[in-house]
Amino acid sequence: MFASLHTSSLAVARLQARSPLASVAARLRQAINMRAERKHLTTLDDARLSDIGLTRAQVMAEAARPLWDVPRGWRV
Repeated sequence: MFASLHTSSLAVARLQARSPLASVAARLRQAINMRAERKHLTTLDDARLSDIGLTRAQVMAEAARPLWDVPRGWRV
């Protein structure tokens, strides 16, 4: 079973590497996920934000970033 899962994931990776449409779809999924994460951050109270080391001002600045603006290390 492991071999078939591994082989199928390699096939998908090769297909995505060749297909510009797959790349666009991956970036779109990433942008949608980023938007949801930023929205979720704005719902946390100040105590929870403090627990993760963020201030309300930092969260609001992050939430105001454009949809396509993600840290370089997170890009697909």
